[in-house]
Amino acid sequence: MEIFKTLPQVKFLKYKYIALIITAVIVLAGMLNIFVGRGLKLGVDFGEGTLIRVIFKNPTLIAEVRKQLEDVGLGNSPIQELGKNGREFQIRAVEVKNIKDENVLESHADLGNKIIAALRGTDGQSETAQGLKDLNSIDQKSLASLLEPAFTEKGAGLAEQVLSARKNEANQGAFADYADLSRDGVPAEVVTFLKGKTFLGKLNILSLESVGPQVGKDLRKKAVLATIWSLIGMLIYIAVRFKLANGVAAIFTLTQDVLITISLYSFSGREVNLPIIAALLTIVGFSINDTIVIFDRIRENQKAFRKMPLEEIMNLSLNQMLGRTFITSGTVFLTVMALFIFGGPVINDFAFCMLIGTIEGVYSTIYLACPVVLFWQKWFPSKRARR
Repeated sequence: MEIFKTLPQVKFLKYKYIALIITAVIVLAGMLNIFVGRGLKLGVDFGEGTLIRVIFKNPTLIAEVRKQLEDVGLGNSPIQELGKNGREFQIRAVEVKNIKDENVLESHADLGNKIIAALRGTDGQSETAQGLKDLNSIDQKSLASLLEPAFTEKGAGLAEQVLSARKNEANQGAFADYADLSRDGVPAEVVTFLKGKTFLGKLNILSLESVGPQVGKDLRKKAVLATIWSLIGMLIYIAVRFKLANGVAAIFTLTQDVLITISLYSFSGREVNLPIIAALLTIVGFSINDTIVIFDRIRENQKAFRKMPLEEIMNLSLNQMLGRTFITSGTVFLTVMALFIFGGPVINDFAFCMLIGTIEGVYSTIYLACPVVLFWQKWFPSKRARR
């Protein structure tokens, strides 16, 4: 597959100073925003609190959800609507006062249960008193136990089928009506049985996470160390594989990959959590792969064109590898774009971070890695170059 029929003649390094200025401006603006401005919005992984995702069987307004939380003194909790159907929400509660450190995590878990109780209110109390089960919150094991006396060996399989229907795109975690079961292929006799043994509660708890302050602090520390050690490991590898100049250039490039990505990410107001750290490390790996390929081509061309100036060799190498860069980076970009558009709210932040990093990785390899090597060779010429 040929992207370019003829070899491009772009003078990439002609714009090296402009690229460095743009990079410095973005990083400086990002750091000011992080340390002086509104800062990074830390997710529950790196902070402290309880994060709950709920889905209602019918569309609900954020104002209604907040009113229910106000009844238990948690009306100031951040509430985020997920999706566009008004059914799924994410609630974060962080306020736990006058609690000793060893009891903080337990208190956050209690806080989560308090929120769930407030959202449910009196819903289903009379049905539960009659021995009925909530089909919108029952787990697979309990549902199988309910079905097995009537359907013997088929109970476990039917329970799995019912819960798969509850999770599908149409229901998204909660049934609005028993007709939804029939529409998703659940046998009529099973639907009839469930109507007599269950009721449809107003909501389902999709996830509940509680993190104490010490856990959040440890995770922040480990995330930073993971990034630093990955950069150090790459510096050693590239310095051995190529030259120290290439190693320094690669680490400079990867460091600013992380800084630019996190800087631009900070302006979006999105939360930083463990998946975002995974995205940053993925970006580092993707960027270094492209950088090593370019460095390898530069080394080959240095042997083939011994009298050609280094800057011209770099421009030649970048143009020769431009088709490969378009193909590899283009396929990654399209994949991540698909995740960003169609992947849903859970993976949206990760995909957004990867989108920034994919573009930044290509930019940094071309306009930062090669110029740094060029500057290094001018400032610290090798013995061979001085001769």
